[in-house]
Amino acid sequence: MDNELLLERLRTTSPEERAGELGKASDQPVMEEWTRSGVKFAASSQGFEDVYYSALRKLMDCIVPTGGADPVLHEGGIYLGCWLESTGTINAELLSRFIPSVSESTYQLFADYQLEDGLMPYKITGQGPAYRQIQLVTPLARSVWNHYLLHGRNKQFLGKMFGAMQRYDKWLAVYRNTRGTGCVEAFSTFDTGHDLSPRFWHIPDTPHLDDPRQYNPDSPTLPLLAPDLTANVYCQRMYLARIAEELGETSAADWISQAEQSKASLFKYCYDETDAFFYDLDNNDQFVRVQSDVLLRVLACEVGDRGLFDTALRRYLLNSSKFFAKYPFTSIAMDDPRFDPFSSYNSWGGPSNFLSLIRTAHAFEHHQRYVELTWVLYPILAAMSNMKRFSQALSPWTGEEGFTQTYSPAILCMLDYVERLCGILPNPDGDIWFTGLVPYPLDHGAEVANETAYSRTIDGTEFELLNARRGCTAYRSGEAYIRFPFGIRLVTDREGRLKAVIGMSVRTVEGTLTYKGRDYSIAVKGNERLDFTDGGFASVSDIGVVMPTYR
Repeated sequence: MDNELLLERLRTTSPEERAGELGKASDQPVMEEWTRSGVKFAASSQGFEDVYYSALRKLMDCIVPTGGADPVLHEGGIYLGCWLESTGTINAELLSRFIPSVSESTYQLFADYQLEDGLMPYKITGQGPAYRQIQLVTPLARSVWNHYLLHGRNKQFLGKMFGAMQRYDKWLAVYRNTRGTGCVEAFSTFDTGHDLSPRFWHIPDTPHLDDPRQYNPDSPTLPLLAPDLTANVYCQRMYLARIAEELGETSAADWISQAEQSKASLFKYCYDETDAFFYDLDNNDQFVRVQSDVLLRVLACEVGDRGLFDTALRRYLLNSSKFFAKYPFTSIAMDDPRFDPFSSYNSWGGPSNFLSLIRTAHAFEHHQRYVELTWVLYPILAAMSNMKRFSQALSPWTGEEGFTQTYSPAILCMLDYVERLCGILPNPDGDIWFTGLVPYPLDHGAEVANETAYSRTIDGTEFELLNARRGCTAYRSGEAYIRFPFGIRLVTDREGRLKAVIGMSVRTVEGTLTYKGRDYSIAVKGNERLDFTDGGFASVSDIGVVMPTYR
């Protein structure tokens, strides 16, 4: 398609018209907020573009007034309500870039329904809050902090959430450390949301007598020292330290000290150095040797340095006999005899789950593993180009949709992955990413989108990005202002001033970047960062690329 035609189609697109008739009265102000974000997408493939706007339409169905007048995010599908492990954390964290008011209302709902003893509900539905289990994965404090930075630094909101999260931290320390190890304990399958995972075979789905303070006293293995729950609290405490400092509290150093204690316990009790893997430790001090997406959960909680992360990539995440399926990542290792690839029911025993996929980006980007992340984005976007239902899981073999439909993690995965691969993404640190890639035709050579266009309004300024393999162009207020080679990411400040470029391909990308009327010859390797000054570009980071493995 001609570049100018695609850009014109982007500019004349109405997201509200593309989404179609809205289903309820509360949808209209939500859609208007999306429109104010300026986010629009166009693609050379009409089919892929249609899937994108289908996701937007179905997102409206997942935003429902609950527990009050304000619309909040629901999990979607058969899951009627908000779940702390997902809807109230990582889902809302992604949604915050598009419809921030709904994310803020969703976060606050969990504080509003906190019990006096500090326990937060694990879910909130139209029937009210539920407290039967804890069900923690993504740290709430990270999601809250990122939302705060992106949207005006509302200290009233931050203070409210800080108080609630402090109280919950104390509850976990009192009731989920019965063995005195400093780890957070799992009392049931649902404490980590790992339905049907072999990790929890022969362990009840729910805590004893539906009381989150109790575990089955007749279990031969409970309580488990859980690496993902412990990593959650470690990361939570690190972000509570940031929040405390921001609010002028004196407790920041104490939060860091407590976080370090959590991390020390995690490595002492749950890390196997020989396997370089995190396992539950049962009540008999035996590792529960099920290699599951617990690894990815721990890494997404910012545990470990780049060396540990790179080892995890080589041995597990990019290993095609472990988790690097055709459509990654599987929920347990494929070489485990208990691996079950079927995605036609709610299972964490094998299939690739969208909740894992939306948690993945932070783990990779925390260690600047941008190129390696694209090897996940490409196949998932290829699978999504055929999506009709937005299911909970995908077949790791075929990419076909699995259990349930209109599932907000799948919907948000579509919106997030498009923005990370070929869109304009505002970061909490104040940077904007303009990524010059397009989806790749991995399935039978069928086009996903050979050219793309994307727009977003930031601080009142409209930015656009036009991507094609022959080159990419960033626009500000309707005027082309940076031209750059395909295969790199521009890093700018919020006004669009160029700060750096990052190599987004395993190959060295060479070409000419034009900015402020001047041409610059650049050559940037995979994951390399070149910082920009008026005099040109200088390499400040060159960590190489971790290659896939097979055994």
